[in-house]
Amino acid sequence: MDDLLEVDVLIYPDEVRLARPEDIREWELETASQLSLATARLFVALYPYNPAAMSPNRETAAEELPFVPGQIIKVFGDKDSDGFYHGESGGLWGDVPSNMVAEVPVEDEDLKELLMQQGFLLVDHTGASFTPEDLSETSSVPDDVVVRRMVAIFEYNPWESSPNLDSGAELGFRSGDIIYVFGDMDQDGFYYGDLHGQRGLVPSNFLQPLPWN
Repeated sequence: MDDLLEVDVLIYPDEVRLARPEDIREWELETASQLSLATARLFVALYPYNPAAMSPNRETAAEELPFVPGQIIKVFGDKDSDGFYHGESGGLWGDVPSNMVAEVPVEDEDLKELLMQQGFLLVDHTGASFTPEDLSETSSVPDDVVVRRMVAIFEYNPWESSPNLDSGAELGFRSGDIIYVFGDMDQDGFYYGDLHGQRGLVPSNFLQPLPWN
């Protein structure tokens, strides 16, 4: 008996064709994402990326994912030998350059799903201006100060990561912590906030606005 040759085919309503390696890879990744959110890692785009103009691989630029700063990207697996992840955003699949994105270390599954649905990390610039002296450790919040509920998307240790000399005025927090911030960010990009009754300065680029329940 002649040896049998096994092939993978794609069946469409109007055609049947042989599956390419990239077709099989995409199908496997899509199936994995449907089975469990836990298989996906969340990344955020740090810079704009247009593969047609910026890709170092001209021949495969069409297989890469375009994105803009702040866009959430679901990544599956490790980066390849060329430094690219494979991921999905907004229903589009493609390769993602690892030097243009940063991982968002979110362990809470509800928060992960919320960020995936939202698709972007937003920046909120609304609110009343004030100084930390307006809100001491024991004071109540003035009526004219807007309070916003935010979640930490990265861990922050002021003693290790602060750009300020007076890091003792800042709050440390972990990814997933809920922080209530008061008013606008200051000129250095910090909010004044409250975490479990402790108040201090928090870096705005480590936080993501959350809706009130």
